[in-house]
Amino acid sequence: MNLRAYWRFLVVVRQFLPLALAYARDRHRFLLFGRSRQVTGEQRRDRAATLLESLLTLGPTFIKLGQLLSTRPDVLPPEYIDEFSKLQDRVPPAPWEEARVVLENELGPVDEAFDDFEREAISGASLGQVYRASVDGDPVAIKVRRPGVEDLVEADLRAIRWTLPILLYFSEDARSFSLETLADEFSRTIRQEMSYEREARMLTEIRDNFADNDRVRIPGVVDSHSTPRVLTMEYVPGTKINDVDELDEVGVDRTDLAETLQRSYLQMIIDDGVFHADPHPGNLAVQDDGTLVFYDFGMSGRVEPFLQDKIVDFYAAVADQDIDAILDALIEMGTLSPDADRQLMGDVMELAIADARGEDIEQYRVQQIVQQVEDTMYEFPLRLPPDLALVLRVATVVEGVCVTLDPDFDFIEVATDYLREEGYIAAGAREFVEDRAREVRDAFESSVRVPPKLESALDRVEREDLHVRADIEDSDGVVRQMTRRLVLGMIVASGTFSTAYLYANATDVATAVAGVGTALMAVVLVYSFRRSGGIRAQPQFTRQNLRERQEEEESSGYARAYGPDELE
Repeated sequence: MNLRAYWRFLVVVRQFLPLALAYARDRHRFLLFGRSRQVTGEQRRDRAATLLESLLTLGPTFIKLGQLLSTRPDVLPPEYIDEFSKLQDRVPPAPWEEARVVLENELGPVDEAFDDFEREAISGASLGQVYRASVDGDPVAIKVRRPGVEDLVEADLRAIRWTLPILLYFSEDARSFSLETLADEFSRTIRQEMSYEREARMLTEIRDNFADNDRVRIPGVVDSHSTPRVLTMEYVPGTKINDVDELDEVGVDRTDLAETLQRSYLQMIIDDGVFHADPHPGNLAVQDDGTLVFYDFGMSGRVEPFLQDKIVDFYAAVADQDIDAILDALIEMGTLSPDADRQLMGDVMELAIADARGEDIEQYRVQQIVQQVEDTMYEFPLRLPPDLALVLRVATVVEGVCVTLDPDFDFIEVATDYLREEGYIAAGAREFVEDRAREVRDAFESSVRVPPKLESALDRVEREDLHVRADIEDSDGVVRQMTRRLVLGMIVASGTFSTAYLYANATDVATAVAGVGTALMAVVLVYSFRRSGGIRAQPQFTRQNLRERQEEEESSGYARAYGPDELE
């Protein structure tokens, strides 16, 4: 195992070394010294594509790592998140003879354990592959762990652990903790996903939670043919959820289907506390009567009661469009730093709510906010606790699927209706009366508190003891930059005068030294005006991007699938 881990470590270093050197040069142009380099969004996107290919080359463990990274905007910039969200299991199935060894070690001879076993896998993934067969005349799907994947994953996990100190060296202090916790989270997640016993338990629990819902279908586990390395389930066919043409042909109401999908996840996350965590279109299907089918519970998670309550508070605040309450909920969840600029984050939330409601967003407004934010999630105020990262990924992917089904789908309205139906938020006259009573009580308390404070302030004015302190916010470094330019300008001005004086009264050498020094200062001054911070982040709003891409496709005369297909 150690030998294999050493070899994998060398392979990993070889794959990542060119990018590591590029990142090091971003901090110091000449690796060990020099100024930092400005990296454009396009450069980050190119690097993300290169890194994606490296992950695919390194195989199953690193494909899973890329999928996990796609849920962590507190670790990677938006361009990487966007690129990794397209990551899919591109590993071809292992040869049948290798898979047969696993099956027969677990269940005995294949022909005796199953009827009509199909030797060709119907899907291949990084950690396992799926075959179709029948048991006692009933069609089943058999998920078989990829041969030898356990040893490969363990070797790769060791290699990642050995690589981590190198990554921490190239990372800012603010992200070092995120990377270390991410490594622990990844080790736990991938080991859980390799345990088919755990998957069977999670699948059964979620299936029981939807037992009374005839709009949702979850395949049952065939316990007699399931082991830690083999999982046998009912075979439930259906149309892939993003195949909208076929759904239209069979008459499925796509808006109703999108609502069923969102309500299912609201129930799993808010009510049940256990949820299917990989809702890409390959794991979601639709039967001819509109029933929603879930596949593959390898990625599934739990939500703690405290987090459930805070998610409800967040949705309720969004429903009321109460920006302060939204920010308070994010802070309590540990997602938003208490020191964040509330005005700026409020502007961001307003844009996000407008997008979720399907409203058109003026581009200049988007650019204005983005210029202020400068990749906010990556740089400063937003952080993702591990248990919330999976929930966020689910919400993002579900949104992509719903928008593909119905571009005008209103997430906020559906969520608000669900919360009201389940009694999480009050509705109607009672809520109105309670809100007004609360406002009257707050106003009365303020009327009692204000006079003594006002009297105290007037007394200090009378004693000439009132001091006013003003703090200048300069988060963009404008004052510092202007001061620097002012100092450089004074140096250039005095240098010009000194050069002229020396030219008239001193030697040529002294004049040349003064002239060259002044010229250098003048170049630095001019360069400071030519530097442009630019907008590093690119505005990304799901609905707006969807419309823009559809318009491009219509004008260019060809159609290209967009949305959840890219998220598989």
